[in-house]
Amino acid sequence: MPSDASVTRRRLVDEATRAFAADGVYTASLIDITRRAGQRNRGALYYHFGSRAGVLCAVLEQHVDFLARREGELLEIARLRPEHDVQSVVEAIVRPATELAESGWRGRCFLQILAELVQEDPTTLDADVSALLARTGGYPVYDLLGERMAAVAPDIALERFALATGFILRAVADRARVLGRRGHRSRPQLDQDLFVANLVAMIAAAMSAPLGRAGKRR
Repeated sequence: MPSDASVTRRRLVDEATRAFAADGVYTASLIDITRRAGQRNRGALYYHFGSRAGVLCAVLEQHVDFLARREGELLEIARLRPEHDVQSVVEAIVRPATELAESGWRGRCFLQILAELVQEDPTTLDADVSALLARTGGYPVYDLLGERMAAVAPDIALERFALATGFILRAVADRARVLGRRGHRSRPQLDQDLFVANLVAMIAAAMSAPLGRAGKRR
């Protein structure tokens, strides 16, 4: 039987996961998280995690190993493909995220939180948060994507990475949410493989698009 402390910690992490996804990592109320976890002591969250960054790390910790394993597996496949093959690299981002989104509400919330974090200036992130993000295995995937995508300036490449990642994470989380709302009227959803193939094709095309004359610096 789990101890009272581990039960409390689990409740705090779950409520933080919901709140960070719904209200934002930096704007969600820590007091509300504590209250929703059934804790009367307003300092319970700080007791267990030390800070907002500490509870964020606990939230992220739940899924980083899964992403690292799946992205690593698909990255190895992508490396065996021809040097112009962008789709196989993009699939190493899309498929693990899709699988995680369909694992349950915690996975969906994680992706929404991740979508927010990837838009932040990396230099402003807490060191422990940055270390967890590095553990997802995404950096080697983006290194390979940078080698195979259209030849654009470094700042344009970073912009494409951020936009594509945010779009992917929110798209897969939104799809999983719709699939989980049984009986709710919504447009028909593609099956997982077709959804992944379509999203991969869309993102690969965007990453491969040359920047026309209007985008060149004068």
